[in-house]
Amino acid sequence: MEELRRGAAEDAPAIRELTRTAYAKWVPVIGREPKPMAADYAEAVRKHRFDLLYVEGELAALIETIPEADHLLVENVAVAPAFQGRGLGRKLMAHAEELAASLGFGEIRLYTNKLFAENVQLYGKLGYRLDREEEFKGGVVVHMSKRIRS
Repeated sequence: MEELRRGAAEDAPAIRELTRTAYAKWVPVIGREPKPMAADYAEAVRKHRFDLLYVEGELAALIETIPEADHLLVENVAVAPAFQGRGLGRKLMAHAEELAASLGFGEIRLYTNKLFAENVQLYGKLGYRLDREEEFKGGVVVHMSKRIRS
């Protein structure tokens, strides 16, 4: 059974733990911890929206979104290693698109490390287009967006 619910302040430690385990596989790829591994989730949960996806009562995945002036930004999508490959990331991205539309936004944006090739490919399959690339901490950040119906 799956349950999606809004994150709250008391979820910050679980959000941090899930994010750290989900992103750990990327440390050897880029030679450092990705940005989400070092985030202050006690602060982030106060400022951003977190939607938590539970499978059989266990926190399996999450998505962090930030409403901007003219779009919804997907700041973080994390799926616990034991739950990867089950389409939970796709499900959360669809949820974010529905959220963006409900907030009246016609666009959703995200960014990821260019070396996270499977993520870049997934976003492409979901209809996101490459907007630009920029250097960041010795690597390249890929900025992507998708027009949605609001």
